[in-house]
Amino acid sequence: MSKPASTVPRPRFPTHPEPRVWFLSSGASPIGIALSRQLLAHGDSVVFGTKSKEVLDPNNLRCIDFTTFWEEEVLVKDGWKGRAKVISLDGRSVVGSVEELGASPRTTALIRDQFETNYFGHVNIIKAALPSMRERGRGHILLLTGITYEIAPFNIRMTIMQPTLEIQVLTNPITAAPQLAPYTPEANAAPLFREIIGGILDRLDSAASTTSKVSSAGLSSSAPTFPPDKIVSIYPQLPEMMKERLLAETINALTAIGGHDNPPARHIVGHEAVGLVKEKLKTVSEELEEFVEVSCAVDIDADIPNPQ
Repeated sequence: MSKPASTVPRPRFPTHPEPRVWFLSSGASPIGIALSRQLLAHGDSVVFGTKSKEVLDPNNLRCIDFTTFWEEEVLVKDGWKGRAKVISLDGRSVVGSVEELGASPRTTALIRDQFETNYFGHVNIIKAALPSMRERGRGHILLLTGITYEIAPFNIRMTIMQPTLEIQVLTNPITAAPQLAPYTPEANAAPLFREIIGGILDRLDSAASTTSKVSSAGLSSSAPTFPPDKIVSIYPQLPEMMKERLLAETINALTAIGGHDNPPARHIVGHEAVGLVKEKLKTVSEELEEFVEVSCAVDIDADIPNPQ
C-alpha cells in the first residue's frame, strides 16, 4: 500500500471541557518527549515516567535528550513547569530468539526482566490508575502493547495502539543476547530480527554520520551493531529530522484519540501498517473459509439429545 506524499501531520485533539492529565510510562523516550511537548502546549498536564539515572546521568544519550527538553522547554515556557512532574519508571527492548534468550541464566534473566518491566509494569500502572478512574467515572488508557481489561462499565476506555516496528524498537534501549550458530546469517538465509534491527541502526548511524553510544557491555565503533558473542546494550540516537517524521504519525494518533468520547478499541498507525493489517485479514479470511467445515464440526450440541 503506497503512502501518499504529505507533510508531517499536525496533532489534533478531541473537544474536551477541561485540561486533562496524561501519564506517560516512558516519558524520557523520543516519543514521550515529542508527545508531552504537544500536550503541554495544548494546556494539559503530564506525569513523566523515567529511569532515575536518566535524569541524572550526563553520559546517557536518553538522559541528555530529556534533560535538554526539561531545562530548555519545561522550565522556561510559560505555565509548563507547574503542569509537569517526573516519577521513576523503566522500559526496554530485548533482541534474540527463544533459544538464544534461554541459553544461559544471564540471558534468561534478560527476558524475565523485560516481562517484569514491559508487561507487569503496565499491569501495575493500570491497577493503580483504575480506582481513581472508576471514582471519577471516566478515563482512557492507551497502550502501545496488547493488554486488555473489562472496564467499559465504568466509562473507562481502552485503546490498543499498534505503531510501526521502528517506534516500538528504536525509542527504547535495546539489549541483544549472544547469537547461537543456527541463527547466524551463514546458517539461516531467512531475514532474522537481529539483522533487520542491526541494518536499521547501521543506516541511522550513516545518516547521522555518528555511531550509537553503547553501554559498558562493550562495543567499539568499528564492531558490528550486535556482536555474536556478547550481551550488548545500545540506545539508538536518531537524527532530528528522522526522529520527527518517525514519531509524527503516532503522536498525531495519540493526541487525536486520547480522551475521545468514543475511541477505537484498536488503532493501527501508519499507511504501511494499515496495508499489512488488511493483507493479514485477507489471509485469515481465506484460511477460515478453507477450514470452515473443520471449525464447525465441533458444534455437536445438535447431536446430543436433550434430557427429559
